[in-house]
Amino acid sequence: MTGHNSDQILARMMALHPKVIDLTLERVWRLLDALGNPQNDLPPVIHIAGTNGKGSTQAMIRAGLEAADKRVHAYTSPHLARFHERIRLAGMLISEPDLTALLDECYAANNGETITYFEITTCAALLAFARTPADYTLLEVGLGGRVDATNVIDNPALTIITPVSFDHPQFLGNTIAEIAGEKAGILKRGVPCVVAPQTHDALQVIETRAATLGAPLIAHGQHFHAAPERDGMIYQDDTGLLDLPRPNLIGDHQIENAGTAIAALRHLGFDESACEAAVTRAQWPARMQRLRNGPLVHQAATAELWLDGGHNAACGQATAAALAAMPPRDTYLICGMLNTKDVTGFLTPFAPVATALYAVAIPGEANTLPAETTSRAAASVGLQAQVADSVSAALAEILSKAPNARVLICGSLYLAGRVLQENS
Repeated sequence: MTGHNSDQILARMMALHPKVIDLTLERVWRLLDALGNPQNDLPPVIHIAGTNGKGSTQAMIRAGLEAADKRVHAYTSPHLARFHERIRLAGMLISEPDLTALLDECYAANNGETITYFEITTCAALLAFARTPADYTLLEVGLGGRVDATNVIDNPALTIITPVSFDHPQFLGNTIAEIAGEKAGILKRGVPCVVAPQTHDALQVIETRAATLGAPLIAHGQHFHAAPERDGMIYQDDTGLLDLPRPNLIGDHQIENAGTAIAALRHLGFDESACEAAVTRAQWPARMQRLRNGPLVHQAATAELWLDGGHNAACGQATAAALAAMPPRDTYLICGMLNTKDVTGFLTPFAPVATALYAVAIPGEANTLPAETTSRAAASVGLQAQVADSVSAALAEILSKAPNARVLICGSLYLAGRVLQENS
């Protein structure tokens, strides 16, 4: 496959399995063995599972570690604009030549065997991490945990479970307890786990699994606390109280994520300066991101333009709360979602805070929910809703009515990625 670029190789990888998602570890173990088991040669791993907040928590931990002059690998998914975003080597996004060579090697080692896109690209990331010196590896679960392709680390330095909520029931289960059981599958014998705020059912499952494995828990509400305090936040654990600035990532839910990140950093022995950097320096696109440059911003003129990729009921609640906490302004939504998501659950919290919603299909996405379906769901929860042909068309309609509006583009990371590409 020499001479191909990374996009061409990734397209070929998509054809190696008839399903996008097929949860098992057998194919991953086979390919890792063919690659020399790079998962055994990684810098200390922090493995992160959960339904919401994984990416934000990882971004905060990375900001804290890098402020302490540590070199950090990071793996996350999905990407927004380019696949390269998924693999960060010692602080830098992987280069195109390095990614192409890596994918080429993994494709050859797989030897035409059946394997999913996520599985083979995760193996590629682990191979890159094993070959590049660093101090820590931040590994974000793709889906679930127990049989996720990232769950191949025998002895991580730390595991983390962010808030568990209802998502992907077709793969993870129909109850919070079942979903939490899949997330708790990343726990390892004797390895501490930081546990973010959870429902009673989720926490009970995590505690039972931890007790079976002798994995010490560092649980929110028991071993650490994080809460807003005037214009900042406070964090407290057995070693003392930290009075910190408010996270630069928007929304009260980011205080919960910050508490989880700080608990991880404190457990690893880092000081207050690393914890402060975690909340003030983290960057994580499409999580209540204010767009300030680009063609869409130019089109918006005097309107505020925001972007968020949240796509389940818990995300809807957090994002609506973030909007409600902002200074009053006419607020419009431009929303596009996948057909696998609970559109009604996501949209319900926005009814009290949004003036109207414009529904769009996600361009280039086979699994997009039709705009008409999104519009009907919005109307059913009390939102004034109509269909638009594109984000730009929806924005033009909004601006014709409310040139100083606050506009949130939301509903899917895939939509967010398309917006960032078009707005670059």
